Amino acid sequence: MIDSLPATPPHPPDEAAQGRLRDAAMRLEALFLAEMLKSARPQTADGTFGGGIGEEQFTSFLIDAQAGEMARAGGVGLAETLFRAMSNAADAA
Repeated sequence: MIDSLPATPPHPPDEAAQGRLRDAAMRLEALFLAEMLKSARPQTADGTFGGGIGEEQFTSFLIDAQAGEMARAGGVGLAETLFRAMSNAADAA
């Protein structure tokens, strides 16, 4: 009986949903890279222009911007892996 049922064609992936998944994966990679950069940053700054309240306040902005650019430039490949995993999970649901 099941053989007589018409096969339903797979629905094409929603481009907007795929874009949202890719964006989420890139943001996750940027967050990961930001944490890595924060850990790799020296805790004390020496020199004429090192330290101060301005550096303390704006360092996080600089790290987030650097991490975002790294992710957009290809990063470490984490975004693509996350995108594929989320895409497969969405297709299975």
